[in-house]
Amino acid sequence: MAKVAFLGLGVMGYPMAGHLAAKGHQVTVYNRTAAKAEKWVAEHGGQAAPTPAEAAKGAEVVMACVGNDDDLRAVCAGADGAFSGMAEGTIFVDHTTVSAKVTREMADAAAARGIGFIDAPVSGGQAGAENGQLVVMCGGEEAIYTRAEPVIACYAKLSKRMGDTGAGQLTKMVNQICIAGLVQGLSEGLHFAEKAGLDGRAVVEVIGGGAAGSWQMVNRYQTMLDDAFEHGFAVDWMRKDLAICLATAEETGASLPVTALVDQFYKDVQNLGGGRWDTSSLIRRLRAMG
Repeated sequence: MAKVAFLGLGVMGYPMAGHLAAKGHQVTVYNRTAAKAEKWVAEHGGQAAPTPAEAAKGAEVVMACVGNDDDLRAVCAGADGAFSGMAEGTIFVDHTTVSAKVTREMADAAAARGIGFIDAPVSGGQAGAENGQLVVMCGGEEAIYTRAEPVIACYAKLSKRMGDTGAGQLTKMVNQICIAGLVQGLSEGLHFAEKAGLDGRAVVEVIGGGAAGSWQMVNRYQTMLDDAFEHGFAVDWMRKDLAICLATAEETGASLPVTALVDQFYKDVQNLGGGRWDTSSLIRRLRAMG
């Protein structure tokens, strides 16, 4: 069992850190809102620390799951950042979905201190985190990943090294690009069924086992038909992720016309007041159009 620190106790990080404790690891947590960290300790044991640096002291592996590029820099760098508290030969695993640029920046800063760095964004949403069934896409040196993988496995059904530093983040971008198009297609299909007078549930029962089937269809069609959008990844966060995808596409020369269009559809959802609705709320936009 390892001595582990976990930085960031949001809807993903809170249960992920809980799985580490449940597997017997010695866990120290840090959260920007200290009360959340104290609540976690009351439920899971371990201890809370007032800064990322304090949380990281003595830890063999430090995990982070925060909001964006700036949040990652804040928990890594500076006198209170995790890197200043980590010893040479330890490992930092970043589960945040961020740009490949900041990933390489933080990896270089870690390497300068003799710290291993793995970028490890996740897919599976809040339910996946709570059930320990996340898919983790990793980038970094193979030897460092091999050391970190048994700890990551505490909350993952699948963890895979995709290549060198940044490869995990690039793979997560592919994931989000695919999801954007799928959810829009599913929204249009269910909306069409409603307008045509069909029973949406019966339609999905028939088509769900064929070529039209997807995870999104199986897990979201019922709540979409019920016009309920409090069951997954928020639109605000999806737009953050798609902005990273589109910026990276500009850098690489990739063409993402559907992704760019769906990003604007999510902007429409935000304008409807749906920034905190889950990503399947694209169907609400179609309903609002008549």
